[in-house]
Order: sequence, then C-alpha cells, then structure tokens
Amino acid sequence: MLALIVGRGKLPAKVIGALSERPLVCALEGHVPDSVQVDMTFRLETFGTLLLELGGRGVTDVCLCGAIERPTIDPAKLDEETKPLVPLFMEALSKGDDGALRIVMQVFEQTGFKIRAAHELIPKVVVEAGVLSARAPRSAHDADARVGKDIVAEMGKADLGQACVIRKGHVLAREDEAGTDAMLGTLAMTHMARPDAPVEEWALDDAGELTEAGRDWLRVMADENHKAPGAGGILFKAPKPEQDRRADLPVIGPVTVLNAAEAGLDGIALEAGGVIVIDPKVVLEIIDTMNMVLWGRV
Repeated sequence: MLALIVGRGKLPAKVIGALSERPLVCALEGHVPDSVQVDMTFRLETFGTLLLELGGRGVTDVCLCGAIERPTIDPAKLDEETKPLVPLFMEALSKGDDGALRIVMQVFEQTGFKIRAAHELIPKVVVEAGVLSARAPRSAHDADARVGKDIVAEMGKADLGQACVIRKGHVLAREDEAGTDAMLGTLAMTHMARPDAPVEEWALDDAGELTEAGRDWLRVMADENHKAPGAGGILFKAPKPEQDRRADLPVIGPVTVLNAAEAGLDGIALEAGGVIVIDPKVVLEIIDTMNMVLWGRV
C-alpha cells in the first residue's frame, strides 16, 4: 500500500489521479492542501506515532509529494515515539530543503518503508529532451540557458533554489524560499495591470484549462510583452546538483508559464529528465499563444 505525504501545489492531485488505487493521503498539520482529500494529519512532534500508524495500516511505500514550509518543533508536544527522532529532526531543520528531505527519507527507510518518487507514479510527466514549442530557441536563448545552468548549480550547492531568469548573460532574478512563481511575479509586478486576484483564480478554470478571460489576456500581452521587465529573457529550471531526485523535483505548470508570460520572457529552458511539467497541454497552449519557446535541455 502507498502513502502520499502531500503538500501544496497541483502535483499531489495529479499523482492520485494517475493511480489505479487511491493511496493513503497524509498531510502535516497546518499544511493541508486544498486540492485533495486528506485521510490523516500529523505533527512533526508525533512523527514516530505516524510511522507506527502507517505500518499498522499496511503501508509499504511512501511518496513525498508537494511543497511544505519548514515547521518548528514544540518540545511540550513531543510524544514518546518521536523523542528518539529529535536529534535527527534538529539536524534536518538546520539544513536546507534538500538536506532536510534526505533526513526525512532516511527515517522512513530505516523504519522499513520504500521511498517512491512522484514522477515514477505518473507516466511521462518529466520533460524530455528537445523543443516542445512551435517556436525553436535561438542561439542567444541557449547561451542564456548555459548561464542559467551554472547559476542554478551555484544556488543549488547552497540549497537556495532551482530556478533563475537570465537575459543576455545577466541574472535578472533568482528563486528563493518563496518559489518560482513568486520570483516571476515580482519581476512582472510593474507590467500589464491585471484583475486584482491570483492569476490561477481567473485565467484557469476548475479543470485547469484556460478561460476565455485568460486567453484574451494572453492575446493582449502577446502584443505588449516586449515592454515587460523580463523581455527577451528566459527562465531556467533544474534540480540541484547531487539532489536526491525521489523528492522535491522541480515543477512547472500553467501558473508558472502565465507568470513567465506576464514578465515578458522569451521562453523556458528545463533540464531534460529533471523537471516535472504539470498539465502540458495547457502549458503549450500558453507558450504558443505568446510565441514563447519551451525546451528540455540536455
């Protein structure tokens, strides 16, 4: 039996939808996602009890799926089953995201569970090598992608992020704890006034498809994006160097591409085999409407 430890984002719902049998869905208290029905919540202070509960329910495999903010530990709420794990948790909380995830996965494995990667459970969700868009990248785009690869590798060694925006060899923005969409939103905030609501609330419907309002907005932006602050730049996204790819693999989806379009970017370069693309049909509709490029880069 599979258990998903879920966080925010669309990936948990996509994994659940791809499985023939519904997994046991667990979420950290205070980080329950809106998009899926959660069977169990837990606290870090009761993680040892969670491990026993999963074993008692016949769980053999665990998938960490979706993003969470790093919690704090309240010593007064620790239960007896979790107290032996406190040194490991304190070490995890002192590390970056990748280091923390490695320790959490280590605890699961030492308890007898097998770690499954989200992209193992959804067929063909990881970007393949090659150009996916109607427009092909120019040599200038590939040159910026090479710079982006070096920048993300440098950031990754410090466990600081998995994405950056490059234009003509210069770094316009770097991802931080807030994530890729926040980085792009900050870059685009002075360009093209839009409805006073998050883009996913009006540009995409409940099924994740573009609304007519979203399409109309894209058409207007297609004529104006050369004036945007990121005009001519690219988003580069890749895993961190030596990252354990069973968790926290980078993800893009329609919202990321809408934000990239609003920032005026020429396109998006992804490390082939290293980035998950959610709702690729909608992603490509946005990319091609904006005459942007999207490619998996080896």
